[in-house]
Amino acid sequence: MPTPLVRTKLHVPPARDDLVPRPRLSSRLSAPSAGHPDRRSVGLHGSVGPRLVLVSAPPGFGKSTLLATWAATAAAAGRAVAWVSLESSERHPDTFWAHVVAALEQAAPGVGAGAATLLDDGRTPVRAAITLLLNELAAHPDGIDLVLDDYHLVDGPQVAADVEFLLQHLPPQVRLVIGTRADPDLPLARLRARGELLEVRAADLRFTGDEVTAYLNGVVGLGLRASDIAALEGRTEGWIAALQLAALSLQDRPDPTAFIAGFAGDDRYVVDYLVEEVVARQPEEVRRFLLDTSVLDRLSGPLCDAVTGGDDGRSVLQQLERLNLFVVPLDDTRQWYRYHHLFAEVLRSHLDDEAPGRAVELHRRAARWYAAHGEPEAAVRHAVAGHDVELAADVVEGCVIGMLRDRRESTVRRWIADIPAVVAHRRPVLALGLIGALMSSGEFADVEERLGDLQSVLDDPPPDTRVLVASELPRLPGAMETYRAALALVRGDLAGATAHADLAVARAAPGDDLTVAAGSALSGLASWATGDLDTAHRGYSAAVAGLRRAGNHSDVLGCSITLADLRITQGRLGDAVDTYEGALRLAEQHSEGGALRGSADMMVGLAMVALERGELSAAAEHLRRADELGEPNGLPQHPYRLRVARAGLLRATADPAGAIRLLEEADRVYVGDFSPNVRPVPAQRARALLAVDRLADALDWVREQHLGADDELHYVREYEHLTLARILLRQNALEGSTRVLAAAEDLLGRLHEAAQGGGRTGTVIETLVLQSLAHRARHGRRDEPGAIRVLEQAVRLAEVEGHVRVFVDEGSPMRSLMEALVRANPTWGHPRRVLDGFRSVPTPPAPAVQQGLVDPLSGRELDVLRLLASDLDGPAIARELVVSLNTVRTHTKSIYAKLGVNSRLTAVTRGRELGLLPDRR
Repeated sequence: MPTPLVRTKLHVPPARDDLVPRPRLSSRLSAPSAGHPDRRSVGLHGSVGPRLVLVSAPPGFGKSTLLATWAATAAAAGRAVAWVSLESSERHPDTFWAHVVAALEQAAPGVGAGAATLLDDGRTPVRAAITLLLNELAAHPDGIDLVLDDYHLVDGPQVAADVEFLLQHLPPQVRLVIGTRADPDLPLARLRARGELLEVRAADLRFTGDEVTAYLNGVVGLGLRASDIAALEGRTEGWIAALQLAALSLQDRPDPTAFIAGFAGDDRYVVDYLVEEVVARQPEEVRRFLLDTSVLDRLSGPLCDAVTGGDDGRSVLQQLERLNLFVVPLDDTRQWYRYHHLFAEVLRSHLDDEAPGRAVELHRRAARWYAAHGEPEAAVRHAVAGHDVELAADVVEGCVIGMLRDRRESTVRRWIADIPAVVAHRRPVLALGLIGALMSSGEFADVEERLGDLQSVLDDPPPDTRVLVASELPRLPGAMETYRAALALVRGDLAGATAHADLAVARAAPGDDLTVAAGSALSGLASWATGDLDTAHRGYSAAVAGLRRAGNHSDVLGCSITLADLRITQGRLGDAVDTYEGALRLAEQHSEGGALRGSADMMVGLAMVALERGELSAAAEHLRRADELGEPNGLPQHPYRLRVARAGLLRATADPAGAIRLLEEADRVYVGDFSPNVRPVPAQRARALLAVDRLADALDWVREQHLGADDELHYVREYEHLTLARILLRQNALEGSTRVLAAAEDLLGRLHEAAQGGGRTGTVIETLVLQSLAHRARHGRRDEPGAIRVLEQAVRLAEVEGHVRVFVDEGSPMRSLMEALVRANPTWGHPRRVLDGFRSVPTPPAPAVQQGLVDPLSGRELDVLRLLASDLDGPAIARELVVSLNTVRTHTKSIYAKLGVNSRLTAVTRGRELGLLPDRR
C-alpha cells in the first residue's frame, strides 16, 4: 500500500490578489549566469541552466510567494513544475521522497512511477529508488522544475545526503529549486564555482522604495505620505512580513504618522509587536480561534471545530482569508489551509504565554479527530505533542497489523521512538507490530529482547495488560516464531531458522494462512541457503498455497520468482516456464481491470528462460511486454532483474559493452531481501567483462570478493566460484600458466561434485562446459576427443530442457569444440541447435584503426591479434582462420616484432594502447 500522502502539499499555492509586480526578480531569475555567460540561468522558459536555484532568506521575506508566482508563470509557458510544500513531518527520507516522487508524477505523468513502487514497498533502500527516479527523469524529453518549499523544515543528514546525490546526477533538462530559511547542507561552494547555482537572498527579496509604495498605497490603499513610507521602509528595511503586519495595524488609524514614528526594534521584536497589534484588534472569538488553531499544521473547518469546540470553523477560515490574516489555501476548493509559518510561530508563542498547558489539550483533540478520520500519522504526531502516550499507543495498536500487511513498515518504524518500551510491554499486539517493523527495516539489535519481553507477557499477563484488537491475540505465538526464524536466518543459523519456521507453522492460529506462508517460506530459505533445492521448493510451494488462501496474490507472484529460480538452477527450464505462466494466469484472474503487481516480473522471468534456450526473439518479446506493464507493476526486485535480463539479451546479440553498462545500472538499483543472493550482479558483470577481454578488471573483482580457487565451497557462493573458474581459464589462455590452469581444474572438479550431490543439474551442465574447455587448454589437439567427451556429457544433459546459452556464451573456443562434436555425431540434433545459436549472434564490424606504427600490421595480422586477445590456443586460432598452425606462428612472430613485445599478454596490452584492439569499456 502506498505511503499516505498529503496531496494538498503538491499544489502550487494559488496566486494572491495583493501581489506587487517585481520585474527585477523575474529578470534576475532569467538572466545569464554571471560566471558562465554562455549558459542560461534558471530562466523560466530556458532549457539549460544551473542545477540548483536557491531562494534563501529569513522568515517573512516572500520566498514562497516568489516561487509560487514563478511556478505559475512557468506552467503557463508549458514547463512542468513539481511542487512540494514541506513540513517537519517529512524529515524522514521515506515520507520526503514519497512526496517528491508524487509531485513529479503529477507534473510529468510517467516520471516517478517506478520509484514510487520501490518506495511503497517500505523495504527498498531510498537510494535505489532515487537512482531509478533519475533514470526516469533522464528519459523524459521535456524540462521539469522540482520546487521544494520550506526545505529548512526537513534539512538534516538523512535527507541531505540523498538530495545531494539527486543534485549531482540531475539530467540537464531538470532543475532543483529550493526555498529555505537557512542554507541547506549541500555543496553550495562547488556549485557556485561551476556556475551551477543561482542564488536569491534576503537582500534581493527586500522591498525597494517603489515596491513599498506600490504595496502600501496601491495594494492596501493607505494613502500614506512619501515621508511616512520612507520612514516605514527604513524601519522595516524592506522586510515584507513586517510591512504586511504594519499595514494591517495602520488600517483605520487616525494618526498613521505617529504610529510609524513609534515603530522600532529588531526583526523578532517587530513581529511580536505587530502580531500583538493585529491579533489584539480582532474580535475575541477570532483571536481565540487564531491562538487555539495555531497548533495545527493544516486547517480545515471540521478539524478546527474539533480543536476549538466551535461549529463555524469553515466560515472563520474563509473570513481570515478575506482579511488577509496570513492564511494560505492549500487546494483549489478552499477546504484546507495553513497559517503563514512565521505567523503561526508567534501565535503559538502567545498561546503558551496566555494559557500555559492549553496547547497540550488542543493537540489531544486534534489527535482524536485525526484518529477518527483514518489519518494515523497525524494522530500520532499530535498525541505525542499532547504528551498523551497512551492515546498514541492506542492509535498505533489499532492500525499496526494492517499497516504491516500493507507493507508500510517504515511508517511504523518511525513510531517506535514515540512509544516507550514500558508502554509497549503491556500491549502484546502493539509489541508484536513494533517487532515486525524492526525486522522489516533490517534493525535486529533489540528484536530478541523484545521477543523475550513479549513472551513473558503472554506467559504471565500483568494486570494492566491492554489489548485493543483481541482477534489478533491467537496469531501471536505463530507470528513470534516467524520472527525468531527470520532472526536466526539473518545470523546464519540455518538449523535454528528451520526449527523456528516449523514451530511457526505448528503454532499458527486456525485460518492464519499468512503465518503458515511465512513459516514455510523461511524454512524454504534456510534449505535454499544450504543448496537443498528440493526441500526449498517444497517450502516455497507451501508458502504459495498459504498466500493463495489468504488472497495475497502479489506475494504469490513474488514467491513464483523464487520457485522458478530454484527450478532453473536444477536445470528444469520447463518447470520454470510453467511456474511463470501459472502466476500470470493467476494475475489475470485477479487483476481487477489492471495488471497485478508482479506481472512484469513474470515476463522478465520468461525472457530469462527464453534466453537460456537461445530463443532471442521470444526473449525480446517478453521484455517488450515487461516494458509495457512498467515498473509500477513490478515487485521491489524488478528494476535490477529487468536490467539483468536486458543485459543478457545485449550480450547474446553481440553488444557486451552495452551489457556491462546495464549490469552496472542493475547493481546500483539492486534490492535484496531475506533470499540468499545466489547470482550476484557483480559476478554477472565479471563474466561480461571477460567477453570484452577486460581480464584485469575481472581479476579486480576476484580480489574485492576475496575469492580463491582453494576456498571451502558453499552453495550461496557457487555462482561466484564458477565465475572465478572462467576467469582463471582466461588468465591461463593469456599467460600460459600451468599453475593457474591446475587451480581452475581443481576448482571445477569440486564444484561439479557438489552440484551433482545437490541435484543442481543446471550447475552440473555449466561445470562440464568449463571442464571441456579446461581439458582442451591442458591437452590441446593431442587429446581433443577427451575434451569432446566431456562436452558430450553436458550436451546430453542440456538437450532435455533445451539449454543453449550456457554453451554459446563461451565464445569461439566452445564453438570449435561444438563443431568437432557435430562432425563426430552428424545426426545429433541438439549440438546443431547450439551451433545455430552461435550463428545467430551478429559479428560486430571491426573498427577502423590508425595504427601509429612505423611498420603497420597487415589485415591478417590484425585478425590474428584479435584472436590472441581471446582464450583460443594456437590450433584453435588456425582453425578459426582456416590456415595452418605454422602460418599462425609466423604471423604471431611478426606481430611481436612490430609491436616490440615478446609475449601474448603484452602483445594484447600493447594492441589496446595503440587502439588496434577495440577498447569496449
